[in-house]
Amino acid sequence: MEITEHIDALRHEGIRLAEAAARTDLSAPVPTCPEWQLRDLLQHVGHVHRWATAFPARGLRAPLDDAGEEAVVGPMPSDAALLDWFREGHATLVDALTEAPADVDCWTFMPASSPLAFWARRQAHETAVHRHDADAAAGTPGPAVDTALALDGIDELVRGFMTRSRSTLRSDQPRTLRVRPTDGPGSWLLTITQEPPAVTTGESASPADLTLTGPAQDLYLLLWNRLPGEQAADVEQAGDRRLLDFWREAAVVR
Repeated sequence: MEITEHIDALRHEGIRLAEAAARTDLSAPVPTCPEWQLRDLLQHVGHVHRWATAFPARGLRAPLDDAGEEAVVGPMPSDAALLDWFREGHATLVDALTEAPADVDCWTFMPASSPLAFWARRQAHETAVHRHDADAAAGTPGPAVDTALALDGIDELVRGFMTRSRSTLRSDQPRTLRVRPTDGPGSWLLTITQEPPAVTTGESASPADLTLTGPAQDLYLLLWNRLPGEQAADVEQAGDRRLLDFWREAAVVR
């Protein structure tokens, strides 16, 4: 996806998140984040948006310490002001990414073609996944994530987050997981060992312990642990289904 496409996705998903929150009580539980109420979700995403804005907007070349993060995020608003606070931070992030020069130099935490590409992509998926959480709290499904965005989000998760040195997806016994979308090109094969997972892309005749095949939207939510396996009726699970339970426990992004 192009940077402009990620920014457009961020814009639309943030608006949808706010719309879901506007029709829901702030004390509503978030089924996809069992320890959270909707209030916690808005505070979290609003915090992340303000934190992320600082890097491309200010050209910061190092991560913020606790004091710096507190300064850019500011105090949490009251419940009455929370939704407007979220909308303001979201709009500011969209504007910062739209107005940033293509060659802006700032800190990132995963490889990307440019810092701007990294932040646009990361915040598009941060917001899209949590928009699904807001819909879950509202009790009504929202619109499906665009197929191109879902495919891109699977790639960011498996080739970005899961291969980092801090990834918790490790196994004493080598295990393999293949992810194959039915509505987009390519596939991903993860080899999970005691080291960060190795990922290869493209079709291969190599067998996998578990192969997940289905629409990109469902695979996206399933791998981000937002779609319980029993609700993923359109995803074929061929092989050792215990590996999906292992994924839910070990594939954690913090």
